[in-house]
Amino acid sequence: MGSNSSRIGDLPKNEYLKKLSGTESVSENDPFWNQLLSFSFPAPTSSTELKLLEEATISVCRSLVENNPRTGNFGALIKVFLSRTKELKLSAECQNHIFIWQTHNALFIICCLLKVFICEMSEEELQLHFTYEDKSPGSYSSDSEDLLEELLCCLMQLITDIPLLDITYEISVEAVSTMVVFLSCQLFHKEVLRQSISHKYLMQGRCLPYTSKLVKTLLYNFIRQEKPPPPGAHVFPQQSEAGGLLYGLASGVATGLWTVFTLGGVGSKAAATPELSSPLANQSLLLLLVLANLTDAADAPNPYKQAIMSFKNTQDSSPFPSSVPHAFQINFNSLYTALCEQQTSDQATLLLYTLLHQNSNVRTYMLARTDMENLVLPILEILYHVEERNSHHVYMALIILLILTEDDGFNRSIHEVILKNITWYSERVLTEISLGSLLILVVIRTIQYNMTRTRDKYLHTNCLAALANMSAQFRSLHQYAAQRIISLFSLLSKKHNKVLEQATQSLRGSLSSNDTPLPDYAQDLNVIEEVIRMMLEIINSCLTNSLHHNPNLVYALLYKRDLFEQFRTHPSFQDIMQNIDLVITFFSSRLLQAGAELSVERVLEIIKQGVVALPKDRLKQETVLRLQLTVSLCGCKRTR
Repeated sequence: MGSNSSRIGDLPKNEYLKKLSGTESVSENDPFWNQLLSFSFPAPTSSTELKLLEEATISVCRSLVENNPRTGNFGALIKVFLSRTKELKLSAECQNHIFIWQTHNALFIICCLLKVFICEMSEEELQLHFTYEDKSPGSYSSDSEDLLEELLCCLMQLITDIPLLDITYEISVEAVSTMVVFLSCQLFHKEVLRQSISHKYLMQGRCLPYTSKLVKTLLYNFIRQEKPPPPGAHVFPQQSEAGGLLYGLASGVATGLWTVFTLGGVGSKAAATPELSSPLANQSLLLLLVLANLTDAADAPNPYKQAIMSFKNTQDSSPFPSSVPHAFQINFNSLYTALCEQQTSDQATLLLYTLLHQNSNVRTYMLARTDMENLVLPILEILYHVEERNSHHVYMALIILLILTEDDGFNRSIHEVILKNITWYSERVLTEISLGSLLILVVIRTIQYNMTRTRDKYLHTNCLAALANMSAQFRSLHQYAAQRIISLFSLLSKKHNKVLEQATQSLRGSLSSNDTPLPDYAQDLNVIEEVIRMMLEIINSCLTNSLHHNPNLVYALLYKRDLFEQFRTHPSFQDIMQNIDLVITFFSSRLLQAGAELSVERVLEIIKQGVVALPKDRLKQETVLRLQLTVSLCGCKRTR
């Protein structure tokens, strides 16, 4: 490239790139490299400009692919980069801007080439390009140093050992991004890669000792959310605040990898790309998630997943078990704060899910927090704005609630946290409401949205499972939350009657026409009745376990008691209706005794008095919630 390159359009004609990709071998000691690496041009700021960069360099890359078996210039470039990284730490301490600038540029070119190589060839062919030397045309030495492993190991050392300063920020981003590009081979294979060459190097040999240190560094990069240095502090001419040129390239690769490890599905939208305040934090998080989801090797489990599963709080002084490899300690308070603040991005939500699901130390710590609203409110806001989110973000938020609501302590404590003025909840002004009641409102709203839009059975089931987990611990339900529970049941009841009527009419029509195929109303009816039963079990669980804490739910039941008449004798619901019918009958009789024209306040007072008078032994205690829950995210399955 050299100092003459200032525009992307000039790249195909650049004399230094022509020499790199040409037929002439260039020694790693040639002064040519200093000239090649002395370049700068404005970073692309849009996908159009990124595409222009790829189109401008594709001819150079393909020329190198053709000539490299004879020249070995790609290997020479890597050796130049590797030799410079040995002095990088000292250069940072000495503020050697030029040296760091050129080292960054070397890594930038390597990553650009890698991206094309990975797109154009198999892993075996890629590995050959790391071993070609300039000995004789078409030959390569099988006993030469393994530059691919050397490069990967060097990148890990660069990420973990180089101090993060203004002059090293860009090269740190490039190092993380290059590792993301290395792992992008999965994008070009339909089947799950289990024997990937890069995976093999990362899971054994020289890279393995860096496992815990790399995972810890990536986590701290996410926690710190370090912004790019201000203008004037860059190693090279100021680029856009969104990061370096390579960041833009690798970000596209990372976005593709991201879709491999998250749940898509019907109604999935492309996530809006937020403006990144910290490219290093974002890229570190993406690399961490990709590493955590690598498949296990044939003879060893994924060490990065092991590290994520086992790390502990810095305040935990207990020794690590000898059976736990790659363990380390990190500040849980800082991690918790970062997770609470970053839930607008779906990759941060996936990290939260991963930690809650796989690391018992993190889960125990989070459930013990007294400020759980800081974590739960961003999750509820994701579900509330379901129309604006892609489906995998919504699913992950919901599954996080499922994990949290499996803990009885959490289910109790959320009803003790009182919130004021929830501005993002627009259906109704909520000046004061418990976190538990707000959670119920948002989950019910998600169910109703799903019923009218996406119609995803698993989303229904997961939402109802979260309510079922909480139902025995419902406390002091807000009157609006109680109304919405009964309103949802009303909606399901109307849908049940409509399908039942359609099935009856269809059956009558079939008697006069044997040639017309019948719609499968029986299956639709079965699904609706399954959901109705779940709702009845949720209501019943609340009445059985916490009737005296929820006068507003009893009030809502009495106000809409006609809804439940048709289910009293229905064979599918008779057993679950006994307690509900008992409560409705008991309190209805007390209201009749009190006379007509009762105010809301008077009705609630009668309900509170009646709760004390109702013998608890009359309510059946053996009700069991029969919810079959399947969670299809990252291979996780839960049943309840």
